[in-house]
Amino acid sequence: MHRPPFSIAHLVKSFTQSEKFNPYNNFARDVALISSVRGSYNPSRVTVARQLILKAVVTMLSSRQRRLARPLTLAIAAVVCLLGATSFSAQTPRERTLYVSAVDEKGEPIEGLGPNDFIVREDGAPREVLRVSRAIEPIDIAILVDDGAASEQLIPRVREALRPFVARMTDGNQIALIGLADRPTILANYTSNPTLLEKGIGLLWPRTRAGSTLLDGIFEVSRGLERRETPRAVIIPVITDGGDFANRQYDQVIQEVKRASVAIHAVTVGNFNSTDDEELRNRGRMLAEGTKTSGGQRVNLLTPMAVQQAFDRLARELLSQYKVVYGHPESLIPPTKFEVIARRPGITMRGTPERGTGTSK
Repeated sequence: MHRPPFSIAHLVKSFTQSEKFNPYNNFARDVALISSVRGSYNPSRVTVARQLILKAVVTMLSSRQRRLARPLTLAIAAVVCLLGATSFSAQTPRERTLYVSAVDEKGEPIEGLGPNDFIVREDGAPREVLRVSRAIEPIDIAILVDDGAASEQLIPRVREALRPFVARMTDGNQIALIGLADRPTILANYTSNPTLLEKGIGLLWPRTRAGSTLLDGIFEVSRGLERRETPRAVIIPVITDGGDFANRQYDQVIQEVKRASVAIHAVTVGNFNSTDDEELRNRGRMLAEGTKTSGGQRVNLLTPMAVQQAFDRLARELLSQYKVVYGHPESLIPPTKFEVIARRPGITMRGTPERGTGTSK
């Protein structure tokens, strides 16, 4: 009895011609396989051709042919696994980037650092620092100002501080100005135009019988930044210890901050005593935990007279950041916590992951 030719090419041809062929023949594009020996398996390494071969062997043979072809099937499976293992072991770690501030005990930037001066960890696991350079990528800067009833003494100092800050930071960057009284209100949208920003600064006035809405402002600004792909982003809240009437909870807001990869550098004026008020507790957590989690900081001032000094120092820090590139092994589970510390004592480091590709949309 004549038997049809038995070959891999014949099987693939039969399979592709027996169905209405599409590029994947109804295969799922994602394969969730994890190797306990070599680490995470990369689904992109499994090509469509290999999938076609395996399914062809399984589906197109008759029961008798399956018995006869069993040794060939096992051989094909072994080759596919070997190819996958070889390609995985040959791949290099993917690179990731952190933008890092390095300051001394007085908060002044430290220059001249190299790869050996940085320790980077993801979820506690150390990563190899590959390259370090001066960060020159553009920054989106959102300045959130408490212009509520408690800001009468703050607002004049903020206006004085913003003018030199804007003059220094608009070169290559974009700045937005948002008031927080009653609800977040855009006074100047993202721009590098000094005239538009000066107009926004002129709109800053204390709103009588109005409270701040800090967490609502951070939440809305973070969501807006998710649609922008500038590599670096910073939110600078400037607030007093007056009342706060935000509707958002801390846990909800910090998730948006993480998704947007934005650093929060808060400038606070006043005592900020502990309280049982829920809105103020959420605000307290954001100032104490959220700033640090985001890769930013909290600068607490006892008097509005020091606001300009705080803005001057923050400008020096942002203009002196490092671009730290490190190796990241491929994994199906993205890291949730980033940490960067200095090898040398007396240096404070804080970093935020790179965001987009540098093109706003």
